[in-house]
Amino acid sequence: MKAWVKALSLLASISNPLLAQPDVQLQGSFSQGSLIRGQTAPGTEVFFNGQPLPVSSDGQFVFGVGRDAPEEHKLTLQAGAEQQVKTLHFKKRQYDIQHVNGVAQKYVTPPDAVTERIRQDNARVRKARETQSDLPFIFDTPKMPAVGRVSGVYGSQRVFNGEPRNPHYGLDIAAPVGAPVIAPLSGTVLLAEDLYYSGLTLIIDHGFGISSTFMHLSKFNVAVGDSVQQGQRIAEVGASGRVTGAHLDWRINWHQERLDPALLPGLVMAE
Repeated sequence: MKAWVKALSLLASISNPLLAQPDVQLQGSFSQGSLIRGQTAPGTEVFFNGQPLPVSSDGQFVFGVGRDAPEEHKLTLQAGAEQQVKTLHFKKRQYDIQHVNGVAQKYVTPPDAVTERIRQDNARVRKARETQSDLPFIFDTPKMPAVGRVSGVYGSQRVFNGEPRNPHYGLDIAAPVGAPVIAPLSGTVLLAEDLYYSGLTLIIDHGFGISSTFMHLSKFNVAVGDSVQQGQRIAEVGASGRVTGAHLDWRINWHQERLDPALLPGLVMAE
């Protein structure tokens, strides 16, 4: 009788997936600034450092860590009564820090007259990046949005007259004014405005809290609310805003966390 009980118990544990420890596959660079894509069994709940993550009907999810994030994080998967806790290790990066002295103050601090405009600009950008949709495009293979030399990298920072400025959170692609900017992934346009620092600025939602930002443009080819397809021409490279030359500044955000576009899993170079 006991043998039958054991056999039935074993059969139940095999046939009922909720009794098995939830499994997960992760894709990404696992260094500071990385975006990580995950795949688990449908119906599994996923938490990153205790924060619940949206999970698609087929078990996909995404998260990221910022420029100066700690090296250790926790990923928790909950399937019924079974739980798996994984410790994730992210490599610490070294960033290019430039010290520049003798810079005139007017080039370091914006005039008081534009302070309110900057505050309003920041509020608009923050609101756009709060968007949480179920668009699935972040799980597609991304493409570079422009052709050109990489002239600036994520994480670099300048110290003017001993005062640290905000780090650079994008990937700069040097190209002439009017050069095409394409959508690296499909999505919906959240913002298309002329901002003080970043000039003509476009933000596109790719789903699950991930958005792209395109800065210093010369022209928009899409408007807020438009659905765009990967590879579609969405804008043109420019030199608008506070810049010294024409280029595209492309950024990737997980809500308010700024990530490194160069570390997107499977990123394909533009042709």
